[in-house]
Amino acid sequence: MKKLLFVIIAVVAVSVSHIVSAQNKPIINATVSGKIVDSKTNEPLVGAAVQIKGTTNGSTTDVNGDFSLITGQKLPFSVIISFVGYLKKEVVITADKAEIKLDEDVSQLADVVVYSRRRQEAVQDIPIPIAVIRGAAAEDAGAFNVNRLKELVPTVQLYASNARNTTLNIRGLGSTFGLTNDGIDPGVGFYVDGVYYARPAATALDFVDIERVEVLRGPQGTLFGKNTTAGAFNITTREASFTPSASFELSYGNYGYIQAKGSISGPINKQLAARLSFSGTQRDGLLYNTKTQQNMNDINNLGTRGQLLYTPSEKVKITLIGDYTAQKPNGYGWPVAGVVTTKRAAYRQFNAIIADLNYKLPYSSAFERVLDLDTPSKADNSLGGVSANADIKIGNGTLTSTTAWRFWKWVPLNDRDYTGLPIFTISSGNSVHDQWSQELRYSGKVADNLSGVIGVFGLWQDLKSDPVQTEEAGSAQWRFAQSSTSALWKTPGLFDNFGIRTTNRIQSTSLAAFAQVDWAINDKLHVLPGLRYNYDKKVANYKRETYGGLQTTDAALLALKNAVYTNQAFNTDVSESNVSGQLTLQYKASKNINAYGTYAISYKPVGINIGGLPTANGQILLDLAKVKPEGVTHYELGVKTRPTANSFLNIVVFNDDIKDYQTQVQTPEPGVNRGYLANAEKVRVRGVEVEGNVRLTHFTFNGSIAYTDGKYVSFTNAPVPLEEVGGTLAFKDVSGGDLPGISKWTGSFGAEATTKGVFFGLKGNYFVAADVYFRSKFSSSPSPSQYLNIEGYSLLNGRLGFRASNGISIYVWGRNLANTDYYEQLLAAPGSAGQYAGILVDPRTYGVTLRYSF
Repeated sequence: MKKLLFVIIAVVAVSVSHIVSAQNKPIINATVSGKIVDSKTNEPLVGAAVQIKGTTNGSTTDVNGDFSLITGQKLPFSVIISFVGYLKKEVVITADKAEIKLDEDVSQLADVVVYSRRRQEAVQDIPIPIAVIRGAAAEDAGAFNVNRLKELVPTVQLYASNARNTTLNIRGLGSTFGLTNDGIDPGVGFYVDGVYYARPAATALDFVDIERVEVLRGPQGTLFGKNTTAGAFNITTREASFTPSASFELSYGNYGYIQAKGSISGPINKQLAARLSFSGTQRDGLLYNTKTQQNMNDINNLGTRGQLLYTPSEKVKITLIGDYTAQKPNGYGWPVAGVVTTKRAAYRQFNAIIADLNYKLPYSSAFERVLDLDTPSKADNSLGGVSANADIKIGNGTLTSTTAWRFWKWVPLNDRDYTGLPIFTISSGNSVHDQWSQELRYSGKVADNLSGVIGVFGLWQDLKSDPVQTEEAGSAQWRFAQSSTSALWKTPGLFDNFGIRTTNRIQSTSLAAFAQVDWAINDKLHVLPGLRYNYDKKVANYKRETYGGLQTTDAALLALKNAVYTNQAFNTDVSESNVSGQLTLQYKASKNINAYGTYAISYKPVGINIGGLPTANGQILLDLAKVKPEGVTHYELGVKTRPTANSFLNIVVFNDDIKDYQTQVQTPEPGVNRGYLANAEKVRVRGVEVEGNVRLTHFTFNGSIAYTDGKYVSFTNAPVPLEEVGGTLAFKDVSGGDLPGISKWTGSFGAEATTKGVFFGLKGNYFVAADVYFRSKFSSSPSPSQYLNIEGYSLLNGRLGFRASNGISIYVWGRNLANTDYYEQLLAAPGSAGQYAGILVDPRTYGVTLRYSF
């Protein structure tokens, strides 16, 4: 399949080149020069971008504000000039030399241009709620990955105990909360340069050379390749340029924080340009492990991205991209955040157990940031791939082909009991993943009042153990597993090095055809129907075998061992097809008011439990191997407005009814790795979102606030919460309970003030900025628990610095300036003895960043 992929890439590139080569005309070089100045002061503007309209040919002004263009175009022609803090201007060049004046942008709030609907549009004109974060804004805010980006977009929830166990949700929907199960697909699409990233671990990568991030809320299956029931991240990196350019950035902070970024781009010849980017981040661990005498939860990331842009004609653009990211932290570790008294007998409570083993936690609070984990920790995460994208203008639209191969390799080692006792001494779910994807779509105008997109998409995945996944118990396991007062539990060596070795594999095929039409009935009223057909198939193989422990034929002792780990094997396959779609009505009352309503039906594919199945009376519950597809019925009403020329205010109200909601639930059985998947009969999520932006002469304010209410309408067979383990029932009706991970209130507010000035002889702007993110209380357990709730918190970040007009920026920054202690997630330990761990937020961090671009 990999060889076939590269053959396809080569054939597409060569074929398109031959098709358009005849259209290419000889280039006759001519030079056009000019000067860019401030319209009021006539001061030269250094670093202004000048681009010939309709081409990739451009230049930037030097220290004197001068530019030079080498072109084969005959005069007159149009150029587009842009410069930070000034209004973009289009000018017709009629002579070999020109002086162009730019007006400072003091009143207009420029429209953000996005490509979410597969064509260039102003975000305020689109009948979809979209949050757009420019790459430069994300960099200034220190949001170098999705986990930090969520602080700028309050409807996004991301939870990660490590890269693999990552939950990315929008409006509380998307992926299962807690620990990841490889047998289901995420409901939030994650796209980078048009390529779908199938594994949640991809969201842990550092952003490398990002142009912008578009966060689309609500189902997007009629626009994007993979079905997305909750929304999508559409990330665009900076394109290779035919104008030589480069940028370099270096940051230094406390806790040994160092981050370096760089990018260089330029032409190889008249039709071929290249871009090479890299990013490296290091930081000392924020937790100290007394057992290993090492810091844990550090950052050790490296990433690189290379790009070739080939433009054989004005109608064809081919982009080849390769990237690789490696993360090798000494982590992750989580301190015990609390202990719950379960309904088990007194001798089976956590505090009684550790007292019998003469053990005591070396800290009284998790926020002391001390651990005593007896298992060395590892979380090696590497991912990368190659892609080929061809855009060919045909008629009034563009035909796009996106071909990609990606890989993911995961090599972990965890201490699953969160203590210094040898309870679970090894937890290593080594995995390797390959995916191949192909998308072919056409977008554009069919008639003056009719436009849209139509496409097909295929995704093939192969995820397997690499080569084996290991779970192993230690010498203290007997006391935690003890379920009777029998002296046999104390048999020497009964559980020493007793474990399971698992081989598993899941192969997935996902095929789809999709289309969406925008029919302008008149200038104000638009109807946008969309339709999608999905076919999904998954084939899974699972086998685990026990090893170690006391070798015995005694039936009573074997029964005790089987209470911890047993052999288990099953093979299963599932397939499902469905038709989904949406209908949107859009009414543009004026150029400043855009109202819309959407009704949509979408599906998450059928799933397979691939982390082990629970048992009942010694029998494997094979009926839990398959997980029903999740159906979403979505309603949404929204309005996008421009109250003034320099502001916008958007409001949206939504309701999602979910049938057979796919959820990850915990079980007391240690052998069910990462819990298992189940279907809740019915779930409802509804809410209101408000976002706005105001830009004045020297001040910008942006804010967004969201109210989200997520409930189990019906979940009659949920596992009991941690405090009810050991009672008369193993399952509970949690209907009416809160969905995990959803705060009723979340918000993000930011402000920046600027003023002109001089810094060491450099002209530019001083700036001061602050961002506040807050959220209210939320549940951290799939089965609602009165103990596993996280109280609300707020986070304050700030920065102060200077941006010079020659491309140099320097600023100091701080994150969590109030040094607030709070948890991002609470995790019950396997075996349900009562202890649970806390994932801690970073303490106050601060540093300085130096950036240079030209």
